[in-house]
Amino acid sequence: MENEKVFSMKFSKMYPYLIQKAERKNRAKEEVFEVTSWLTGYTAREIEEMMEGDITYGDFFRNAPEINPNASLIKGSVCGVKLETIEDPLMKQIRYLDKLVDELAKGKTMEKILRK
Repeated sequence: MENEKVFSMKFSKMYPYLIQKAERKNRAKEEVFEVTSWLTGYTAREIEEMMEGDITYGDFFRNAPEINPNASLIKGSVCGVKLETIEDPLMKQIRYLDKLVDELAKGKTMEKILRK
């Protein structure tokens, strides 16, 4: 049930928190768009449009053009939960984005964040 609560949250309410987290650590909004695009296949323009719409966080990921095949290389913990232990594929994708923004905020290079 907890997952459904996250899935039903408005993307337009959640995504700005990711941007703020990065900006507090002197990273740019465009970098958040870049990691989001890498993970989901959306363009920055599409992300901007969805920030102004009513799409839910769950539908943002369900409708993603293409989850990056290298997303499975994202390891570690988010909010004390190891990514490898998350069973729900949709929740795992959401947590992948959280982890990418965490890495951005911690000052990792874009090359490392995007698993190049």
